[in-house]
Amino acid sequence: MLLSLLVVAAILMCSILLSPLSNRVGMPVLLLFLGIGMLAGQSEIGRLLAADTETAFLIGNLALAIILLDGGMRTRVETFRVGLRPALSLATLGVLITALVTGLAAMFIFDLPLLHGLLVGTIVSSTDAAAVFALMQNQGLRLNQRVSATLEIESGSNDPMAIFLTILLVELVSGEVAPHWSDALLLLLKQVLFGGLGGWLGGLLLAALIKRIRLQPAFYPLLVTAAGLTLFSAIALIDGSGFLAIYLMGVVAGNRGIRNLDDILQIHDGLAWLSQLCLFLTLGLLLNLADLSGYVLPGILLAAVLILVARPLSIAASLWPFGFRWEEQLFISWVGLRGAVPIVLALFPLMSGVEHAELFLLVAFVIVILSLLVQGTTLTRVARALKLELPAAPQALQKAVLDWGDSADHRLLIFELDGEHWTPARTLSGIRLPAGVVLSALLRDGELISYKPELKLQGGDRLAIIGREQDELPLAKLFSSKESIPALRENVFFGSFELNGDVILSDLKQGMGVAVADELLALSLQQYITDSLPNRPIVGDRVALGPLTLVVKEMEGEKILRVGMKF
Repeated sequence: MLLSLLVVAAILMCSILLSPLSNRVGMPVLLLFLGIGMLAGQSEIGRLLAADTETAFLIGNLALAIILLDGGMRTRVETFRVGLRPALSLATLGVLITALVTGLAAMFIFDLPLLHGLLVGTIVSSTDAAAVFALMQNQGLRLNQRVSATLEIESGSNDPMAIFLTILLVELVSGEVAPHWSDALLLLLKQVLFGGLGGWLGGLLLAALIKRIRLQPAFYPLLVTAAGLTLFSAIALIDGSGFLAIYLMGVVAGNRGIRNLDDILQIHDGLAWLSQLCLFLTLGLLLNLADLSGYVLPGILLAAVLILVARPLSIAASLWPFGFRWEEQLFISWVGLRGAVPIVLALFPLMSGVEHAELFLLVAFVIVILSLLVQGTTLTRVARALKLELPAAPQALQKAVLDWGDSADHRLLIFELDGEHWTPARTLSGIRLPAGVVLSALLRDGELISYKPELKLQGGDRLAIIGREQDELPLAKLFSSKESIPALRENVFFGSFELNGDVILSDLKQGMGVAVADELLALSLQQYITDSLPNRPIVGDRVALGPLTLVVKEMEGEKILRVGMKF
């Protein structure tokens, strides 16, 4: 027992220590964890830590539940206004099309009966929330809201359809009597309704509970985790989708202003990474490289069909009513990442004793590895090539919530002033700060200095400010201006000039000499941009106006506040 504990702890530590190397070479960290598990499984360590199917299935479900809970709490409600309908289309129709096309290809590639081929397609049909959340967060991608919202909601909500189809096909393949269509429909309704309703009610109850009780700060993340796993298990016991329930629970609770949310998210970030690490290590231990070798070439061929044919077809069919640009559809198609979910689904036929059960697991491994290698390593480059990445939003160097009253919503924000914009040193005289913020102190060369209006600020100073959550962005724009590659600098991306969204086109024509058709002169910039787009505008949307390109720069709800201009 102690030797097993030593080995597990050592593997975890090595995986964590190697993660910076993984980032530098562009390899997804999840693939690193999977590879270490595979290597351990081929050695004496693998015999010591032999992972049976039931254990791997349990670890997989628990890990995915925690990952979805963390992803749900980080999903803002504004995301649903933009991406709910297209994401639900992808999570249902998209999964069906992907499963059908991939399943038919698997039938011919592996010479399988029709139902067995469709089962292979179903197992690899859904995108993996763990992989999507982890890679987008780890690579620091800031995509336009239409794309990011659709990807987040799709990856968090497409499991019910994939699980339903997998269970149905396993019963068809292994059962002597096929389930009646009404039983299949009832199973799908249970998955969606129990999961959706349970997640919504669970989120409301959790938020209300946290607001009404006082605990030590360290207990709040544990309470959220325990409540989430309780809901996940309870919904799964009544044939609902526990994955959908725990994801929606996180969304509802995370958007209701619960106490200590920042601290909860920080702890859950670590829990989510630990869950992914343990999950991929465990799945790696299941894999026998000798068995895998015979499935590599046909698995690569099936992966090519999935990535280059099935996923693009499902995207085109699912998103055509929603006015997505071809660049957005292409990127969403490319980010159809497969991770732990296909491998966990592949354990269903293995535990049910289905014929060719080992094939499902090995093919799922090949496709997951290729997806992480090919798609996971190229996300940033593809997003940048398709011009879907936005300039990184400035933010505080550090922040901490000040829990000093139920009605107060204040936090301590620390900003580091850069030398480019704060040289020479100057005071804040004449600079308008957000109402209600208090500048408290600054740290200069290791010395703490109380802030005074006559104090000159300079590059390298770290300034501590007390304000509200909505004050962070305007303060960050003033005090922080770290920029990445030149193409993503704000003045390059949005243009060097900007106007209010309520500026009338006739004024723009008169002031700048821009050619504007007479029937458009009475429109504001906001109206013109909104009328020119096939769907609701988001930050980063571009519309041509004569020689100008108008770029949506800032929004409040559905109202365009600021518009950038590029000549």
